[in-house]
Amino acid sequence: MTSRKLHIGTNLKMYKTIQETVSYLTDLERLTGDLADDLCLFVIPSYTALPAASAAVDRTRISLGAQNMHWEERGQFTGEISPLMLQELELQMVEIGHSERRHSFRETDIEENKKVISAINHGFIALLCVGETGDDKELDIGDERLRQQLKVGLHGLGEADCGRLWVAYEPVWAIGVNGIPARSDYADVKHRLIRETLLQLFPHQGHNVPILYGGSVNPDNACDLICQPAIDGLFVGRSAWEASRFDALIRQVLPVWRQKLAKGLLG
Repeated sequence: MTSRKLHIGTNLKMYKTIQETVSYLTDLERLTGDLADDLCLFVIPSYTALPAASAAVDRTRISLGAQNMHWEERGQFTGEISPLMLQELELQMVEIGHSERRHSFRETDIEENKKVISAINHGFIALLCVGETGDDKELDIGDERLRQQLKVGLHGLGEADCGRLWVAYEPVWAIGVNGIPARSDYADVKHRLIRETLLQLFPHQGHNVPILYGGSVNPDNACDLICQPAIDGLFVGRSAWEASRFDALIRQVLPVWRQKLAKGLLG
């Protein structure tokens, strides 16, 4: 694992206004201030909220990212955001390949690959999201789908790029209002598969890429998930969208993480 800190964060999707985002981040920073040494805490707001968000928080306490990014610096791409625009905000990371981008907006593995390469080349952490659909799971081709998303999405990267790469495993059938959370042992198996694939691609540095679980993480399953050896962190949805609830979830999970760390039970 790349860090002894707990990787935990959230994607706010299209839910908060600028003022709501600033209020949320201010509260979250205040509530989690005493935990800074143990956390790699990140929040990914909407585009319109990013300038205000960037000015509102200490970036050493809460990292900020964008929900998407075009791979080109400039061009005739109406409605897109370029890496140069995001650099102006001094963001630390870019989320790439969320299932809603893949399935609702029909983004391909090739496009995700271009975005990953561009994000890393422009100094961002690339958070690549991968996950099988319910049909993939039913047809028993989920493992093949994950390997494909990783091998295509990370094509052309070298060992040196692993320092700016994170992976989030988000089974599509587990995301959203009607999502069914994956069992912790199932999630651990998939994380092991992802790690094996990363080590095939990057034999020397693949073990340093954090792999986070996302998909209906909540107070009832968060501890069971984080205690799994292969899970390096949590990418939380609606359970993190109120600062006080997110703080409570973090404090619930952190002792379990520390215990796993003390026992050396890391994937």
